[in-house]
Amino acid sequence: MTTIYGMTDSGNCYKPRLLMAKLGRPFTHVETSSRDGTTRSPGYLAKNANGKVPLLELDDGRFLAESNAILLHLAEGTRLLPADAYERALVYQWLFFEQYSHEPYVAVRRSLYVYPERAAQATPERLASLLESGNKALGVMEVQLAKTPFLASNAISVADIALYAYTHDAGTGGFELANFPAVSAWLDRVRADPGHVPIGWLP
Repeated sequence: MTTIYGMTDSGNCYKPRLLMAKLGRPFTHVETSSRDGTTRSPGYLAKNANGKVPLLELDDGRFLAESNAILLHLAEGTRLLPADAYERALVYQWLFFEQYSHEPYVAVRRSLYVYPERAAQATPERLASLLESGNKALGVMEVQLAKTPFLASNAISVADIALYAYTHDAGTGGFELANFPAVSAWLDRVRADPGHVPIGWLP
């Protein structure tokens, strides 16, 4: 059976679990955390030399790292990855946006509040910078979602799953989602899609 190694409360690790739930596919979850040293153990590093989660282990024993690469692989041939070449490219665009323009600010600011060991890094200057950049990313999403119901097309895709993971909990990081009504409405649409599960869900 497919195995996903990851931290339950990590947005990046939530992504493949949420996708599998929406696809109705069985899998095994193995709790693997950077907080307790599991990701730096010799056994785990033998699976993923980068020492990060999530990590996908396929039925044949092959491994695949990086959350958005995992999404693309698992969604191949499903309703969550468009067949049209241009629409697929739009999915890739939003996946790159998530990793370069969204996650480094929205997710990082959230982490400074969620994980006590990171509290010392939460200087006023850093929090202000992260808030500014995160709001800019949410603003980019707002522009698109005021025009289309989902990010890459009129149908939900892995682009929406990737950006939902940290956006839905952005309030924990001090972001005011009420300032982004199109984003807030989109969050409701993603939640309403069949098979949806919360971040704490495990198989």
